[in-house]
Amino acid sequence: MSHSEKHDSELGLDALRKRFSESVCCEANKPDFRELDLGSPVSPLHTRQSGPAASGLTTTTSSSSSSSGSVSGRHGRNPVSKRSDSGANNHSGELSGSSESSPTAAESLRSGGNARNFKPGYARSDAGTTPPLIYSGQSSSVISPALNVLPTGNICPSGRIVKTGMASNRTTRTDVLGSGTANYGHGSIMRGGGTSKHTAGEAASAANARATSGGGFKGPFKKSAAGLDPEEVKRAANEQYKRGNFTEALSLYDLAIEVSPGNVAYRSNRAAALTGLGRLTEAVRECEEAVRLDSSYGRAHQRLASLFLRLGQVDNARKHLFGHGLQPDPSELQKLQSLEKHINKCTDFRRIGDWKSTLREVDAAFAAGADSSPQLFMCRAEALLKLHQIDDAQSIMSAIPKTESHSKSSSQARFFGMLSEAYSFVVRAQIEMALGRFENAVTAAEKAGLIDPRNIEVAVLLSNVRMVARARARGNDLFKSERFTEASSAYEEGLRLDPSNAVLHCNRAACWFKLGQWERSIEDCNQALHIQPNYTKALLRRAASNSKLERWEEAVKDYEILRRELPDDNEVAEAYFHVYVALKKSRGEEVHNLKFGGEVEGVSGLEHFRAAISLPGVSVVHFEIESDSQCKQLSPFVNTLCSRYPSVNFLKVDIKKSPAIAAAENVRLVPTFKIYKNGSRVKEIVCPSRDMLEHSVRHYST
Repeated sequence: MSHSEKHDSELGLDALRKRFSESVCCEANKPDFRELDLGSPVSPLHTRQSGPAASGLTTTTSSSSSSSGSVSGRHGRNPVSKRSDSGANNHSGELSGSSESSPTAAESLRSGGNARNFKPGYARSDAGTTPPLIYSGQSSSVISPALNVLPTGNICPSGRIVKTGMASNRTTRTDVLGSGTANYGHGSIMRGGGTSKHTAGEAASAANARATSGGGFKGPFKKSAAGLDPEEVKRAANEQYKRGNFTEALSLYDLAIEVSPGNVAYRSNRAAALTGLGRLTEAVRECEEAVRLDSSYGRAHQRLASLFLRLGQVDNARKHLFGHGLQPDPSELQKLQSLEKHINKCTDFRRIGDWKSTLREVDAAFAAGADSSPQLFMCRAEALLKLHQIDDAQSIMSAIPKTESHSKSSSQARFFGMLSEAYSFVVRAQIEMALGRFENAVTAAEKAGLIDPRNIEVAVLLSNVRMVARARARGNDLFKSERFTEASSAYEEGLRLDPSNAVLHCNRAACWFKLGQWERSIEDCNQALHIQPNYTKALLRRAASNSKLERWEEAVKDYEILRRELPDDNEVAEAYFHVYVALKKSRGEEVHNLKFGGEVEGVSGLEHFRAAISLPGVSVVHFEIESDSQCKQLSPFVNTLCSRYPSVNFLKVDIKKSPAIAAAENVRLVPTFKIYKNGSRVKEIVCPSRDMLEHSVRHYST
């Protein structure tokens, strides 16, 4: 079957085998040169050129005009000979480490690789047969190699050297120079010898097992790792990458690296797959390993520059964008300049405490390309904290992924004058302090101090956090001992160091409350709520202080908020009930049948019903049939609402037992709820959900 008849969506072992075999004669599905490195184990920046004298080989000449290729031994262990024809087009010049097959072996691969059964790890050698040479044209004159010299192109993938002294046979077979791609230097040279049938089959099986299992050799592949061709595996990985299957591509690149760990192209491609999965820190480490192996490998430097820009590390990005004689990409250079400008402005605004402008510049830096910078996210969290949006700051901090370890370059990057990782702990310490988690704050500040001990800002923060934590602990101990005046002084000492700490303000308010200084208690609660608007304890203490001062309306407002925040808190419900009754009395309104903790009242007579709904305030009537399943499900919830809203009068009517009430109210379906206010019906709901029912009760009870 020709390649054009195959579908790109084929998967599995057979499909991989066929794809590998056809890759040597087809041009389709070429890897993307913009995304992946398609070269061989040797860097394209270090092309080794060796003539006959250098390689120790007898040269092969050709009279035809064909594209030249480079041949290398497996993993660069065998001698290398570069052949160049007059007038040929030279391409990348990369040394090829691929394991391709001879024409005979290629025919075997097209039939599924099963024409002959070879044992894995061994090359087949037929008596009286000379391994074919690689030709550069259809008519070639071949000079036989000298004895004890390995002929050009006859690479043994198993690592075994074929017997020397074999005669070279002249042949008229058409040359096989790879996959038909333009760059023959990218591992596209066919090997002779018939061993590639085993190699491609092993690669297909191992690649398939690796892609489906998520990594690691399974079963027999562990033993036959040395027999795999990493170039075949890399091509399969490239296919998966182009389809967006980054997890499968990563597993295959892992396999190729396991076979050939020194190949910088495989590591660079692995970094591309990690980037596709959003694992940027790991991608940086992989590129840095590629640069360590070959410091002039251009693609790894380009990829590192792009990754560092996304991470917001301007200095590291510049080093790889301009270093090693590379010409920077204009778009990347523009991105670098824009990002640097916004980060510098962010630094200036942060220094003077202009947090709104800091937020604006952080957003601009994100838009400039630093979309994955943990430090910029931390800067946003810090700005929100200073603007008293602590919940948003905490959400950002919680959403930032924690990396197990940073690369060497990332760990030395600086942000706002301090090491970038130290800055992350500085912000974390501030947020933990604001949330009242003082021990966690001390731990985070100490980590920042260990990372960047010489930074003044880190040292000042660590000192302040420790002193505030000690002041708070001392205040708590004094409060428990009922030494409220001394406790208030301890909390005040902490507030001098951290004036925006809502917890310390609230704790000092508790001291004032115990001392009967309710006005001062309300002032501290107001400060705490200004910093942290949803601070429950501050609301409770302010409501209690307002109650002591008989400011019933202010107390009711706070308790209504607390009821929504703590609907099942019985103490809040009872406090609200008493304050609500006091408010009614202070206004001169009549208070009838108001009792805390009452139950839903059953009504059976029409006169009783009319008297109940005519009482001042709000009445909620549940029309039900005791045996109805929906009514049975809702009845417990109505009892709960009765406890949550003690100022509301809850009634229930069984329409089967009280047909007169049902007829008077025209109720035919159950469950039906009617809400009355001061004797007038204001709402009717048939078969409501729990949320709808509570929303209506809450709306009319306030």
